[in-house]
Amino acid sequence: MKIVVDEEKCVAAGQCVVAAPDVFDQRDEDGIVVLLDENPPPRLAGDVRQAAAVCPALAISIED
Repeated sequence: MKIVVDEEKCVAAGQCVVAAPDVFDQRDEDGIVVLLDENPPPRLAGDVRQAAAVCPALAISIED
């Protein structure tokens, strides 16, 4: 699994951080997503898919 985030699309809602806090964070200054681990371990796959599903801006892509 490889994760790609589009910072230009991100609206700083923070739903990804709630769904997968080991993989996503937000910049302090504007809340834009920060990808902590672009290749997370398989045990986090469900959390990452949930994060992508709840992102209101569709800024998270998953490549298997």
